[in-house]
Amino acid sequence: MTDVLLVAVSAFDVWFVFWWGETTWDLWFMGAGVIALLLRRRWPLAVFLLTLPTAYFMGPAAAPLIALFTLASRTHRRRLLAACTVVLAICMIWPVGTRIADFPVSSWLLADAAYALAPAAAAAFLGQFVQIRHELSARLAEITEAREHEQLMATQKVLAEERAQLAREMHDVVSHQVSLIAVRAGALQVSTTDAEAKEAAGTIRKLSVRTLDELRHMVNVLRAGGSGPTELAPQPTLAQLADLVAGSGIEATLRIGPHPELGPPAERAIYRTVQESLTNVRKHAPGASAEVALVHEGGGVTVTITSTAPTRPTVPLPSSRHGLLGLHQRAALLGGTLTWTATPEGGWRNTLTLPA
Repeated sequence: MTDVLLVAVSAFDVWFVFWWGETTWDLWFMGAGVIALLLRRRWPLAVFLLTLPTAYFMGPAAAPLIALFTLASRTHRRRLLAACTVVLAICMIWPVGTRIADFPVSSWLLADAAYALAPAAAAAFLGQFVQIRHELSARLAEITEAREHEQLMATQKVLAEERAQLAREMHDVVSHQVSLIAVRAGALQVSTTDAEAKEAAGTIRKLSVRTLDELRHMVNVLRAGGSGPTELAPQPTLAQLADLVAGSGIEATLRIGPHPELGPPAERAIYRTVQESLTNVRKHAPGASAEVALVHEGGGVTVTITSTAPTRPTVPLPSSRHGLLGLHQRAALLGGTLTWTATPEGGWRNTLTLPA
């Protein structure tokens, strides 16, 4: 659109000067130079040369000044630009049809040269200014990108140090304490003669060993610190739901109905939801029982974990209160929903619905 507007302005400039005359060969030269402005961005030097006849026949004209501005904004050859500026000034003051030997030399020659050189130099300087401005903008963008990259690298370094420190804390503190729990549970399982205590000790030892295994994988992930693909802990599947419910430490039943084949993300979401729900029952509802049901209905898979009211006083335990919120986000990422509500009998019901 800008090129068409400039061509229109240049054409009007020529028409305003020669509207009263007949169409001659010099008008064809000037018309070719005006139309060539459409190609000024691709071949700026060639277009400038084509517009020189317009300056020769008209004197100061729009077409050659526009062409010189474009050339100045796209070239880094200062000597070529200076030569083009001088040539344009000469064309604007050279009388039409005058030979070099007959060029009129008068007291007004210096003034005429100044009046011709001023617009040509202005077009050249303006083009150079635009070129420098674009280069500075590009350089500023590069500097900004480099600074952002440096900040990103510094942030990653800090995060790597924090991950390494967290991995050390998990290994030195959490692993040590869970190992003691496993050892004491194993000792109790061997030494006790009470069947119920032996079973409880065996469950504690099994859960402790599983926790240590997952913790070992998590420590490896933290120590990797984003350096590349890291093997994660073995991801749970629906086939492990029965073991999860049986080892939950509470009276719980599992009912799985016919359902379509689910992908690994959906199976992990179901497993983690059941795991978190049973953990909440064990922590916040002592003596309560739970029922886990998985059914296929309404084009989706629904998992419901229903617990009864507690039968013993609740023992306060530390809780971040982020478990269900994290499961809700996990369900939302899979296009499903997670809801939790109290039941009329005093228990809780968590319902996870995922698209099949």
